[in-house]
Order: sequence, then C-alpha cells, then structure tokens
Amino acid sequence: MAFVAGGSFPASLIPSQRRETLSGNYLNWADGTSDFAQQYLPELYEQEVERYGNRTLNGFLRMVGAEMPMTSDQVIWSEQNRLHVAYNQVACTGANQLTVTLTAPATIAAVKVNQTILVSDNATGLITQKAIVTNVALGVITATPYDTAAFSLAIQALAGASDLSLFVYGSEWEKGSSDAATVSITPGFQEYSNSPIILRDKYQVNGSDASQIGWVEVATEDGTSGYLWYLKAESETRLRFEDYMEMAMVEGELAGHVFTPGTWTAGNVLKGTEGLFAAIQQRGNVYNGFAGAAAPGSGAMADFDAILNQLDKQGAIEENMLFLSRQTALDFDDMIGAMAGGGYASAASASYGLFDNEAEMALNFGFSGFRRGSYDFYKTDWKYLNDASTRGMSAQIDGVMIPAGTSTVYDQMLGQNIRRPFLHVRYRASETEDRRYKNWITGSVGGAYTDGVDAMTVHFLSERCLVTQAANNFVLFQTV
Repeated sequence: MAFVAGGSFPASLIPSQRRETLSGNYLNWADGTSDFAQQYLPELYEQEVERYGNRTLNGFLRMVGAEMPMTSDQVIWSEQNRLHVAYNQVACTGANQLTVTLTAPATIAAVKVNQTILVSDNATGLITQKAIVTNVALGVITATPYDTAAFSLAIQALAGASDLSLFVYGSEWEKGSSDAATVSITPGFQEYSNSPIILRDKYQVNGSDASQIGWVEVATEDGTSGYLWYLKAESETRLRFEDYMEMAMVEGELAGHVFTPGTWTAGNVLKGTEGLFAAIQQRGNVYNGFAGAAAPGSGAMADFDAILNQLDKQGAIEENMLFLSRQTALDFDDMIGAMAGGGYASAASASYGLFDNEAEMALNFGFSGFRRGSYDFYKTDWKYLNDASTRGMSAQIDGVMIPAGTSTVYDQMLGQNIRRPFLHVRYRASETEDRRYKNWITGSVGGAYTDGVDAMTVHFLSERCLVTQAANNFVLFQTV
C-alpha cells in the first residue's frame, strides 16, 4: 500500500523573524477569497450610524389634541347651525318675488312675514336693496322694497338660481297688529359621526436567530440607548406602529363602497374612518396654491388676507396653529419678511422688531409666530409633510391651519361637562379591555411559552378614530 499521488499533504508553515503577514506564515483554508486572517482584520464599528436623524413622525396629535376612551363602535356629535337666517341661492322671478332654492326636507323658507331683508348680488355684493316680506309660500318670498314699489331692474335681471343672496336683519309691524299668522323657527343642528378602525402589526423572530447574539449599539428615537440584538428590529417595528397610529388618523378615508375581503368571515366589512385631511376637504376650508413672497397687498399676503376673510365668516377663533411643509413655511417667512423694510433687499432694510436685526449681525429670517388683523398664528414645520418616505413623496398637501379652541360637551363616562379640543382621538376601552395601544408576546422563544411555534411574536394593536369638530374653522393648504 502507498499514498495516492496528488493527495493531501501536511501543511507547511515558514516562520518569519518579524511580526508581519506573509504568504508562508498563516493558514490558508480557502481559495484566497476567504482567507483565515484576511491579511489584515477590518476595523468594526459597533455603533449604528443615524444617517436619517430622528425617523419617527408622531407627536402632531399630541400637540393639538387629546386622547379619550369610548365604549361604542361609533362616535356621534352635533354642531350648531348659524344663528341668523340667510340664503345664498336666490333668484328674482318677478317684480316683487324672490325664489329661494331650498334643501330638502324644507319646502318653505325660514323667512317670516313682516321681516325685513337685505338682498344683494352674489357676483360683486355691490347691488343691494332692502325690503319687507309680505308673504312666504313654497320657497317663494314676496317682498316690497322700501325705496321703490318693485325691485330695481338690476335686481330683476338676476334671475339665475344662484344670482342673489338675502339675509334677515329685523322686522317691522304696524300698531295694534297681531302675530297670529307668524310661525316659529325651530333651530336645527348638524350631526356628524366617525367609526374607529383596528390597526395591527407584529414582529417575529425564530428561535435559531434569537440564539445567535450579535450586539449592536443603538440610540433609538424613543429615547433609549444601549446594546440590542434581535430586539433592534422589534424596537423599530414598535416605533413604526406608533407612527401608523397617528398617520392613519391624519390620512384616514371613509369607504365609498362596501367590500368584504375574501379571507374574512361573511358579514365583516371595512368601513374606513374619516381622517383629518378628509374632514377638512369635506367640511372645512381648502386653499389651493398659496403664493410665495411678494410686495404688500399682493402675492402671499393677499392670499393670506383672503384666508382671514374666510375665517371671519366662520368661528373667528383668535389663536391658530400652522403646521406646514418646508416650502410653505419658507413662503410664510418670506411673506412676513416682505412686510418689514420692503423686503430682504439689503441688510439695512431688514428689521423685524423684537429680533433687533442690525446690519452687523446675522439676520434671523425665521418666524415662529405673528399677528395679522385680530388673529394670532403660531407656525412650525410638520415633519410628516417633509419626510421622503411619507407625504414628502407627494406635493399635494402644503400644510394645515388648526384652531386652538375647545368645545364643551357632556361626557357620559365621567358624568360631567368637560372641555375638549376641536381635534381629538377616541379609542375603545372599558374596565376590562383597553385598546388604546396593546402589545403582547406569543410563541416559545424569549420567555414566552404560549404555543408550539418555534418563534417569538410581538403583537401590536390599537382601535381608534379621530374626531374633527368645527371643521369649518380648519384650513388645508393644497397645491393646485
């Protein structure tokens, strides 16, 4: 018997007189691509590099609202209608007749005999005439102007269904008159509702991966720091779910049709929920194409004054908060700066009062608050609109204006009247079940022994909805 030619031979190492890596003094156990020593060992950084800074987006709703429990599948609230009687879809159908477009189920206008009204055109608001009502029936108001026996020719020419508007400003009666024919007006209210949705997510790691520990030094967005291994991914799943809880309340949409996922039990349907953007688009004020800086009286300031005029027609809430994208925030800075010294043309012309900007010092071109007319505004960037992985991908939404107001309502759970922000979150909860933010662990790994799955699963769940009250006081800035 003998060795087979070409077989394996014992390794031969040639020692070196100096501490250096040479081709003959280390073990080569592969083909040169995976050498034992790799000639020089790499320098390994244990700490993670935070190249995107703080990646979380939540916190917006905590700043402007509150969270309160509820026990039902639906939250219903009512909002007051306007106090005074007015119509903006009116046509002149005769020398003394006005036809009002009524919304069902009304058939007779809420205007009463002997009330005094002011009629004006909708195009300019400059054509006006005052009259006294002599008869009301089936949406047709008969009235006699004070200055002439019939409406002016300019009024009579406006015969379109939405050419005119009118409002009641008083009444006039003769001596000894009776009001037996006068009907009372029953105040109405507008009812709104929203339903909570269930948000779910989970993180899972199998037992084999959990047993191979690889430590990573981290500083997480929730304020914790130190060393994590497989829980690093669990931590990011938790942070992402917390963002989802807020983003769903901002972006939520009501389902426009009934659909049943095929994997569900028959009868289960997804209804959706009304988020902040949807509520403002449906019941609030939407401003398209806010302008950048320009001379006073034009551009952004003219746009902003148009917004103030709209707020005057609504609740006229004095304090408001602006949450803006980066570009829109800069447009506001430019708008305010253009009002001081004629703009930014020179350092000598830029003087912003409390900032005390002098030519020799660095100028502060940012503004966190300002006052215009009788309104105070507090401005901040909204990270959600700038992040490249969320609304920063879309240029549709530029910002939102939220009133810093509250409403007084009766809370059935507390049994007393409480003040709630116009914007607040309701979550499902009872004495035995709190679904504001649930998380639990199942599996057979990591200390959990609940089933036969060779893994650890961390579950996340929340059931909530957003209540946007008095949406007529909110403004959504959109790109045209």
